[in-house]
Amino acid sequence: MYDFLTIGSATLDVFVETQDANIVSVTSLDKMTKFMSFPYGSKLDIDEFSFAVGGGALNAASNFSNLGFRTSTIVKLGSDFQSKTILRDIEKHGVDTSNIIKSNVEISGFSIILLSFQRDRTVLAHRGTNATIKESEINFEAFKSAKWLYLAPLSGKSAENLDKISDFARKHNVKMAINVGTTSIKKHKNTLGNTLKNANIVIMNLDEASLYTEISVRPDNTSDIFSNSIIHPDIIEMLKTLHSCEKQIVIITDGSNGVYAYDGEKFYQCSEFEAKVVSTLGAGDAFASTFVASFDKFSDIPKALKFASVNAASVVGSMGAHLGLLTFDEIEEKLRNAKDFKVNII
Repeated sequence: MYDFLTIGSATLDVFVETQDANIVSVTSLDKMTKFMSFPYGSKLDIDEFSFAVGGGALNAASNFSNLGFRTSTIVKLGSDFQSKTILRDIEKHGVDTSNIIKSNVEISGFSIILLSFQRDRTVLAHRGTNATIKESEINFEAFKSAKWLYLAPLSGKSAENLDKISDFARKHNVKMAINVGTTSIKKHKNTLGNTLKNANIVIMNLDEASLYTEISVRPDNTSDIFSNSIIHPDIIEMLKTLHSCEKQIVIITDGSNGVYAYDGEKFYQCSEFEAKVVSTLGAGDAFASTFVASFDKFSDIPKALKFASVNAASVVGSMGAHLGLLTFDEIEEKLRNAKDFKVNII
């Protein structure tokens, strides 16, 4: 019996930082885009280098296990250096490995993370086995032994299983949380609606929510934000549009601006918990999985939002998606020392 079963990607992440990287801003008529650039044709010195295991499913599984829950994961690995390193890490975090899919002919997921002096990152991702999960390879029987199914972002052919996975979970009364990825929205929007309706908790970042709902946050509304609401009117509209069934919780994360939630009756806004940023990689996974775990434990949305914000802030203070993860007791301690940190409810 599992408290949480996660499904999604597993990668070996290599972190590279060089002081020779430049941040270049390009402005067009309707937007400004930033690029990380390097001198063309040059050989550059690496100032910092490290590697860590990542991927949405493993980030969430490690967090659930660290919070004291019985956890298993469904990811697909090849037979290579990455897979051996990933397996060792999964076992180190106490996550059950019996549902992992293995391939003898494919390459495991691999990412190169280019870090900037601004502490943000650009990710070069090789999806590998993460994008090739077949329906026949998934141990659906394991779902029946789980209290919660946590769906991390799926890419490529793997995303085609979303509808079947969510239907199976609903049919067997397995609670489901989904952290929606951009790839799923772009390639499977027509069928994604059914998956979202089956979910107890839906989590997207602001860009993903805008892409799915086709609602943009208009700058001309800025002057009205604090007159009637602490949440931008366009974000309120996104939350309402995403909310599709009774007792469902919808969450939109917005980076340094914090997070917003809606349960069909009330809207919630929680600011970012203060942190020194080393790397933002894994912060979204930490937030999403901590919210789900905390809501399962406390059945309290404001408390779950605060716990999730604290854990995400701890992760950005470390290099790698797993290093900064906190236990419930450690989160409680940080909140005791942050009496003014609160959730606004409207």
